Amino acid sequence: MMERVWRLIDTGYSDGAYNMAVDEALMESVAAGESPPVLRFFGWSPPTLSIGYFQRAEREVNLERLKGQGIGFVRRPTGGRAVLHDREITYSVSIRESDLPGSVIETYKVLSLGLVEGLKQLGIEAEVASLKESGTERALTSACFDSPSWYEVVFHGKKLIGSAQVRKYGTILQHGSIMLDFDPQKLALTMNVDDKARERIASMLSKKAGSLSEMAGREIGYSEAGQAISAGFKKVFGIGYIISSLTEEEEKRALELVEKYKSDEWNLMR
Repeated sequence: MMERVWRLIDTGYSDGAYNMAVDEALMESVAAGESPPVLRFFGWSPPTLSIGYFQRAEREVNLERLKGQGIGFVRRPTGGRAVLHDREITYSVSIRESDLPGSVIETYKVLSLGLVEGLKQLGIEAEVASLKESGTERALTSACFDSPSWYEVVFHGKKLIGSAQVRKYGTILQHGSIMLDFDPQKLALTMNVDDKARERIASMLSKKAGSLSEMAGREIGYSEAGQAISAGFKKVFGIGYIISSLTEEEEKRALELVEKYKSDEWNLMR
């Protein structure tokens, strides 16, 4: 049975290496039985391109252009494709597999229900994408938001939240990008393609992905989005929250892991 009390943590804005290090530290804490499930919110400063664990950085990403634009770069511990974390709020859930049994796809669906309920709090009647098994939409670029994956969150045919998952130590870490505003040109600029292809990609992304502010018809900020998503999880899972911060041990472990997420050995390993 799922634990009925989760930790709710908002670590605010940090760089990519620290953000990924904290997610891994919290996953380890949950795995060790030192923490109940965790719902965490965070932002990115500077804006950062993250790629999935299995992506080939130098083939798919224009690393020189990232530096020139002042955009950070990090490889996630999770799968999936490239995401430009800019004007967004990011969520992460760390939870034991015994608390959330099922396959990757099944747990995506369950967690997406919490996200959808959260968006309803903002007046956005989103839904969980259920792709036909024989006709999953093929991704055309290395960018996460160019097509929905199984059970991701969409509204009026546009993908609103891109999520990725990893499982280790009997524990699930799932995190995802919730765009408050979206600049498809800026995302396309990070890709390792020529100018003509970049324009096509930006045009395609503008049709396939959307932001909360666009869909709500008003500006939605970080705090309002976080409050809505946490309320959605609370309603769907019937949980309460302990408002929390990192423990001393978690912070210490995160600072150790930062070195990994800063290193070329990790970020350029493929």
